[in-house]
Amino acid sequence: MVNEYPQVMTIAGSDSDGSAGMQADMNTFLSHKVYGMSVLTACVAGNSYGIHASVGLPQEFIMKQFEVLADDFKIKAAKTGMLGDTATINTVVAAYKKYDFGPLVVDPVIITKHGNMLLEEDAYQTLRTELIPLATVLTPNYYEAQKLAEMQLNSKSDVKSAAKKLQKMGAKNIIIKGKHEPGQTDVFDYVLLENGKDFWLDHPYYQTTHFNGTGDTLSAAIAAHLATGKSMEDAIKLAQKYTYEALVNEIEVGHKFGPINHFI
Repeated sequence: MVNEYPQVMTIAGSDSDGSAGMQADMNTFLSHKVYGMSVLTACVAGNSYGIHASVGLPQEFIMKQFEVLADDFKIKAAKTGMLGDTATINTVVAAYKKYDFGPLVVDPVIITKHGNMLLEEDAYQTLRTELIPLATVLTPNYYEAQKLAEMQLNSKSDVKSAAKKLQKMGAKNIIIKGKHEPGQTDVFDYVLLENGKDFWLDHPYYQTTHFNGTGDTLSAAIAAHLATGKSMEDAIKLAQKYTYEALVNEIEVGHKFGPINHFI
């Protein structure tokens, strides 16, 4: 039957070297055997050495992408990536309130894994107050969780408290990704589900320069599993396992900071 095959959507920028953004999401969708579609918000000219130029797409065009996809397909889950500015975040919020695209996985691309801010303050506030309340799943990294919860995360107890704060902001299910720094032996991700159940997901710390797109991959994999009918707990656990395996089974692409291996 038409549209019975599981369909998912990424709302993100195009990363020209394929290591992150829409390309990483689509690779993840393909490896999970779901049909992926994209709403592009921006285009980035970059390689393994860094980002060299970027351009945002017009809001009318971004909204038109939502409109035409909603008119034809049955999208069962979606995820967001880098949205860039206040206008784009508002457009995404308006579209998601207008159309039914299933559960929304929000990867709040606010701060890098090294603690550098990616959004201007007004865009950050819009994401915090308008987009996060729409999130079925919120996947902040360690620094993003600190920023959103407005507290330092110095212990496992702090992480649990931060997750509860994020739920009070409107996000239903939370996965706070653990800190990744040289010298660590293990990484601990914390999950708080809408039903109150919580648990830790841990794995050995893996030192590599091929880590681009790990956040995109995790959130895309969660969306893929939700689209195929997995429970929230299973979707998060399977996505975390897949992302770690993609990280440790390296592929040598690029001279500096390369992609993870989506085709394990």
